[in-house]
Amino acid sequence: MDSGFIDLLRRQLKVDAATEIAADSPLRDLGMDSMRSIELLFTIEDTYGITLPDSELNETVFGSPGSLWAAVAAQLPPEQVAR
Repeated sequence: MDSGFIDLLRRQLKVDAATEIAADSPLRDLGMDSMRSIELLFTIEDTYGITLPDSELNETVFGSPGSLWAAVAAQLPPEQVAR
């Protein structure tokens, strides 16, 4: 996952720096609710200049940072995806 993506999640979910955000951390445990998921979607799309397809707007994709990053990364050019 991109470190900027982790920072974006911290800001949007109001997660302090001491809390680990792992790829498999449940986003609900980090404060995700339906309103925050909408705000997060808009922030991700604005930040990365992408539009997530409707098929990706589901509980599975928004279930963890790793699954959400995979959906974001799939919309980015390869050179923009952190390795």
